[in-house]
Amino acid sequence: MLEKLSEALKKATDKISKAVFVDKAVIEKVTKELQRGLISADVNVFLVKEITQKLKDKASDEKIKGIEKKEQIIKLLYDTILEIIGKEKKEIIIKESKTNKNENKEKSQTVILLLGLYGAGKTTTAGKLGLYYSKRGKKVALLGLDVHRPAATDQLEQIAKQNKLAVFIDKTEKDPIKIYKKFKPELDDYDLLIVDTAGRHSLDEELVEEIKKINKNIKPDYKILVIQADIGQTAKTQASEFQKALEINGVIITRMDSTAKAGGALTACYETKAPVFFIGTGEKSSDLETFNPQAFISRILGMGDLEGLLEKVQSAMDQNSQKKLKHKLEKGEFDLRDFQEQIKSMSSMGSMDKIMDMIPGFSGLKGKMPENMLGVQEEKMKHWQHAINSMTEEEIKNPEIIEKQTTRLGRIAKGSGTTTSEIRQLIKQYKLLKEFTKGGVSESEMTSGGFSQKQMMKLAKKFGKKMKF
Repeated sequence: MLEKLSEALKKATDKISKAVFVDKAVIEKVTKELQRGLISADVNVFLVKEITQKLKDKASDEKIKGIEKKEQIIKLLYDTILEIIGKEKKEIIIKESKTNKNENKEKSQTVILLLGLYGAGKTTTAGKLGLYYSKRGKKVALLGLDVHRPAATDQLEQIAKQNKLAVFIDKTEKDPIKIYKKFKPELDDYDLLIVDTAGRHSLDEELVEEIKKINKNIKPDYKILVIQADIGQTAKTQASEFQKALEINGVIITRMDSTAKAGGALTACYETKAPVFFIGTGEKSSDLETFNPQAFISRILGMGDLEGLLEKVQSAMDQNSQKKLKHKLEKGEFDLRDFQEQIKSMSSMGSMDKIMDMIPGFSGLKGKMPENMLGVQEEKMKHWQHAINSMTEEEIKNPEIIEKQTTRLGRIAKGSGTTTSEIRQLIKQYKLLKEFTKGGVSESEMTSGGFSQKQMMKLAKKFGKKMKF
């Protein structure tokens, strides 16, 4: 994600940190490094020039002296990027159901209307958004109102099934308003309704009129534009047109994982005053992240994104699974089957490469690792799952007996297509995780974002030396 910008920012901060004196020459080099990075990320050239001139002027202030000046300029660098992608994290507020004086629960529903042109990824995003909130305990329904694109309803149905979400579609009706009215009594039972609408190649009058009718009938709480990052600065035109025609509340940017133009899309949205709520970072249903400008910059600077990582953990496990695991941990009943569930959850969070980028202090280690080491570790975790599936219930409940009896090791290795060495590593990691949870760290802290960055680094230091892959 924005690798060239990330490299440019790291080079710029290195130049400042290593400089004996921060003079005009250093400031000039840092400014040019930043300009190259922003332009490579497809940020508008005029905006780049304007913003970096401000940086240069502030950095050249003679009132700032010594070491304090280095820190000040790095802060200015950070603030400069923040200025062009947005300063605050914007959130979609899901209404809570209330209990009245007679102790009757009053149902309250939040409705999100997804808008966008062809190819933006609205339908896929509907599924990702549904999964995101269902993992947070919300009762979610998807409603398909794209009556024009062939197989749109089939796609939404398939996505809903994969993510265990309720879906409401009509494959024969061509009037979106009739579809909504048909299902409305059932839809009212859900906390969150996500509506997938039709797209076009451009925002023409026909599309505007259709969406206006849907908007009038459904009265959504949020009208969110879905755009793909690879359109770069063109996002500004799209956001402006939709804003003018339909008064959108914000944007979700897809395909952020594989394009150099993502900076253009981000800054374009900010320029049009259309806040970015989420970014899509991959093809998996769990590859959806809330957009936090400060955490985003922290990540591309190589400083990690602890909040984003904890959010991914929360997305990987639903609330019921979290409660069950917490109960087991408290009773000391954590076994290899639970460990296997943790491996599955970790796999659903994305590649280890992405996860390392989010851990403070870890992103810089990637370049020092042997080539494909992270890929090898991901493969090893798959082998561990096969090994657990080849064990007896007694071995799963009490893995220590496997180490004591080599015949068990050989049998499991043969049955799972693994090696005895891999099984020993599996048991070692299981023991470490069990020790980790005994150290006063509850599952609720791990999944609710209760750790501070200082606590996370302390834990990483404590257990990192022991965890050899």
